[in-house]
Amino acid sequence: MPTTPRRRFDLIAFDWDGTLYDSTAIIVRCIQDSVRDVGGTVPTDQAAAWVIGMGLMQALTHAAPDVPPEKHAELGNRYRYHYLKHQDDLSLFAGVMPMLEDLRARGHLLAVATGKSRRGLDEVLHTVALRGMFDGSRTADETAGKPHPLMLQELMAEFDVAPERLLMIGDTTHDLQMALSAGCSSLGVSYGAHEPGEFDSLKPLGVMHSVPELHNWLLQHA
Repeated sequence: MPTTPRRRFDLIAFDWDGTLYDSTAIIVRCIQDSVRDVGGTVPTDQAAAWVIGMGLMQALTHAAPDVPPEKHAELGNRYRYHYLKHQDDLSLFAGVMPMLEDLRARGHLLAVATGKSRRGLDEVLHTVALRGMFDGSRTADETAGKPHPLMLQELMAEFDVAPERLLMIGDTTHDLQMALSAGCSSLGVSYGAHEPGEFDSLKPLGVMHSVPELHNWLLQHA
């Protein structure tokens, strides 16, 4: 009988938007609409996509540097307004649930490290399909936002996992820089917000071009 390979990583941390959740295009549109609403210079698709993964206000102010501080609260409110209109249009990428189920069956601890708010993440994690799937999570509004390594450092402390036993998976340079700064390994995915050509200097173990490719890599190498 075939034997199950020994685990290389005890804890696998996933970014959410653009990695597990098919939300990049809608987030870009919501950033652009919110900046337009408050009279700022509307960022290009590329500029709006680049900030995905940061905490909300960090992302919005970076994408719209000409919006004055006194309008930042309104900018955040307009983003939430537009995002809520599209919330029901969003879903996990095809293949994510079988991948997560296989990883749990192999005994990996699973976590989310995201630029979303705690409220926003909890809303999706409390759905029937995802309830209990993740052992832990960190959001940008309860700890330092990416690319600061604190999210991963807190998860390692919570689960008593050494840096070399944690794998971070994400679609942006913010995710991979966070892992590098925390002393952890990372994997990039090319189907999210950032161009994978930007990943090389951040030393990911590889770049996956689809969820099935990611699933297969994890079963073989994680």
